[in-house]
Amino acid sequence: MSIDDRQPAAQRQGVEDLPLTIAGRAYRSRLLVGTGKYRDFDETARAIAASEAEIVTFAVRRANIGQDPDAPNLLDVISPERYTLLPNTAGCYNARDAVRTCQLARELLDGHSLVKLEVLGDERTLYPNVVETLKAARELIDDGFDVMVYTSDDPIVAAELESMGACAVMPLGSLIGSGHGLLNPYNLSLIVEAARVPVLVDAGIGTPSDAALAMELGCQGVLMNSAIAHARHPVMMANAMRKAVEAGREAFLAGRMPRKTYAAEPSSPAEGRIQG
Repeated sequence: MSIDDRQPAAQRQGVEDLPLTIAGRAYRSRLLVGTGKYRDFDETARAIAASEAEIVTFAVRRANIGQDPDAPNLLDVISPERYTLLPNTAGCYNARDAVRTCQLARELLDGHSLVKLEVLGDERTLYPNVVETLKAARELIDDGFDVMVYTSDDPIVAAELESMGACAVMPLGSLIGSGHGLLNPYNLSLIVEAARVPVLVDAGIGTPSDAALAMELGCQGVLMNSAIAHARHPVMMANAMRKAVEAGREAFLAGRMPRKTYAAEPSSPAEGRIQG
């Protein structure tokens, strides 16, 4: 393999591809991963390494990041020196709890300001509560947080979050942990078309093809947890997801062929025919 072969495909083709930039920091990887539901910390660490993710999220209400000095600390697995930590508010059902959770994370992580806001509507679907999400986002942004926001696939809500200062909008593909993939790619396309901040699909990814489709639509990244952690072989799936995100990004930059109503005409219809 030559040095040129190791360069990103876009660069080899002379196509400009800006890095994923969130809250002023640039990232090479467009795959963000979670830390829950693994068999143990060792499997967590190996899966994250295979994904080559640079941003790793964890639920502040469920993970020990120093609250209990006598229990295993997640930060021993995801070193803050190696990864960008993304504390999230999973398990919060109102704005007040979500804001308090982010403040706790900031205190435990020495002033860390990048958070993923997630305010849920009910326990059965884990669908986002958009009203409480908007309320919490406003309060956190005013308090100096850099807020990535999990939300519905509603383009109007996404635009509102961007206008109030969210540093990334994260519409769901389908319900959290469902693995149903992208149920409404048209809405995601509308969000991507209008957004001036990164749009990352969060929730619902089940297979690498789901992740690739999200990237082909022009999303700037994908966040997942269950699709990797619940796979029969999580480390192998993490590697597959990495490749899918890279392939989807390259396909987006390359540009798909136009769809046609009828079969294409051959460029040289008379050539190569066997004469009877």
